[in-house]
Amino acid sequence: MIDISIIILNYKQKGFVMSCLKSIAEADFSGIKKEIIVVDNNSDDAIGEILAWQNPEVKFIQNNGNLGMGAGNNVGIQKANGKYIVIMNPDTIAFHDTFKKIFDYMEINQKVGVVGPRQLNPDKTIQDSCYRWHGVLTPLYRRTPLGNFQFAKKDLERFLMKDFNHDYAREVDWLLGSFLFCRKSFLEKVGYFDERYFMYFEDTDLCRRFWNSGFSVVYNPEVEIIHNHNRESAQIEWYKFFTYQPARRHIISWVKYLLKWGMSSEIN
Repeated sequence: MIDISIIILNYKQKGFVMSCLKSIAEADFSGIKKEIIVVDNNSDDAIGEILAWQNPEVKFIQNNGNLGMGAGNNVGIQKANGKYIVIMNPDTIAFHDTFKKIFDYMEINQKVGVVGPRQLNPDKTIQDSCYRWHGVLTPLYRRTPLGNFQFAKKDLERFLMKDFNHDYAREVDWLLGSFLFCRKSFLEKVGYFDERYFMYFEDTDLCRRFWNSGFSVVYNPEVEIIHNHNRESAQIEWYKFFTYQPARRHIISWVKYLLKWGMSSEIN
C-alpha cells in the first residue's frame, strides 16, 4: 500500500524538477511509503531520459502535448496508487520534515480533504497561499491600477486574508495549487481538476468542490515549503494584461469560473 503519491507536472522546467526531486529525496519518509510521478507536458527537453538515468525510481509519463495544469496533473492522479495525492509544482522545495508533518496531520484529522503548507519565498518571507473567495472584480483589482482605490484595497485585504495571523492553522476557502496534499478517497468523490481551465482557477475550483462536498480545506503553517513563485501574469504592465498570453489565460479561466459558479461567488 502506497501512502503518498507525489505528482510533479513539468513544462520546460527540468532544472526546477531536479531540484524538487532532490529535496524529496532528502526528506523524512520514515514509516511512509511513497511514489513519485513526473508528468511532462511535451516540453521537448529530454527530461524523460534524464530521469531514467538519474532517478530511475520515478514514474515518468510523457504527454503528447501541453495539456495545461489541471489536465496534466490529472494524468498523474489517474496513475497514482497512494492514499494521499500531493500536487507539487516543479518550483517548490520541501524541507526535511514537510511530508512527515503533513502526513501525520492528515492521519489525525480524518475529515480534512486537502491541506496546504505555509509557502515561503527563497528569502524565507511568507507568500500569500491561502485565500477567501474572489469577488467578481478581484482579479482586475490585483492586475490593474483599480487596485489603488480604497474600495479595491478593502476587497484585496479580504481576499488575501490580511486580517489573519498566518502563524496559526485554520480552515480557509481555498489554497494555492503549488502544493496541495489531498486525501485521495475524498478527491475521487469531488472529482479531479476541472480540465476546462488550462491554467489558473483550477485550484480555486477544486477547493470549492471539496467544501461543497463537506470536506474541509486547511492551511497549516506548521508545515513549510519553499516556493520560487513567479506570478507570471502579474509581471507585466497593466495595460498589456489583455494581450499577454498568461494574462489572457487568466482572464479566460476567470470567466469560466464565474460562469460555472455564478457572478456572486463569495459564500463566506
